[in-house]
Amino acid sequence: MPQHAQNTPVCPDCDGFASAAIATGARHRDGSRVTLRITCPACKGTGAARPARVREVARV
Repeated sequence: MPQHAQNTPVCPDCDGFASAAIATGARHRDGSRVTLRITCPACKGTGAARPARVREVARV
């Protein structure tokens, strides 16, 4: 099955999965699990990459 082209640049560090919930193994008193929500430090949780800086090169 063909893949569709993506129009938005994706963060290379998290591949677009900007946040994750990680279970610590502990449980609350009501029985639910204790989780930590972690966001990508590179894209600040947006999942999108910043545009690369453009260097101007002087041609002689």
